[in-house]
Amino acid sequence: MDLENQARIKELAEKHGPENLVVILGGAEAESSGLACETVTNGDPTYAGPLAGVQLGLACYHVLESEIKDEIEPEVYDEQISMMEMVLEVEEIIAETKKYREMYAKYQ
Repeated sequence: MDLENQARIKELAEKHGPENLVVILGGAEAESSGLACETVTNGDPTYAGPLAGVQLGLACYHVLESEIKDEIEPEVYDEQISMMEMVLEVEEIIAETKKYREMYAKYQ
C-alpha cells in the first residue's frame, strides 16, 4: 500500500473513528492483499509509511469475499468484477486477507 493511501486511511480513521471504517481491497495477488490488510490492521510492516507502528485494527475485506460480494448489486458485480474471478487465485487471496483480519482487526 502506497504512502499516500496510508496517509488517507490514517486521516479518515482519526476523523471518523476506526470503528466506522471498512477497507475493501481489490488487489490481484494474495501477498499484496495480505500486506495491505496487515497495514490497515496492525500497521505498516515495512515501517516506511504513515501507518508504521499504528495499529488501527480496521475491518478489512477483499472485494471477492462473500461478505462484500453479497452487498454489491449483481449486475454491477458481473460487469465490473466477475471476469477477474476466472483468472485470479480467489481462495488464496481470500485466505491471505482473512488471516490478517482475524489476527489484527479490532472491528468487523
